[in-house]
Amino acid sequence: MAEMLVVRSKVKESAKGMNVAGDFADELSKKVQSLVNDACRRAKDNGRATVKARDL
Repeated sequence: MAEMLVVRSKVKESAKGMNVAGDFADELSKKVQSLVNDACRRAKDNGRATVKARDL
């Protein structure tokens, strides 16, 4: 598996009053990685080497 990009304890803390399945953080991390990849692609397409909030 790829490197974990989210902190499991923070995810559980954020889901107040809910149980969090063991695989939830793994899937969330994959979604975050996809967002980062897409943002990097947009920055490159715009001739930048810096990823900015607007790339999300």
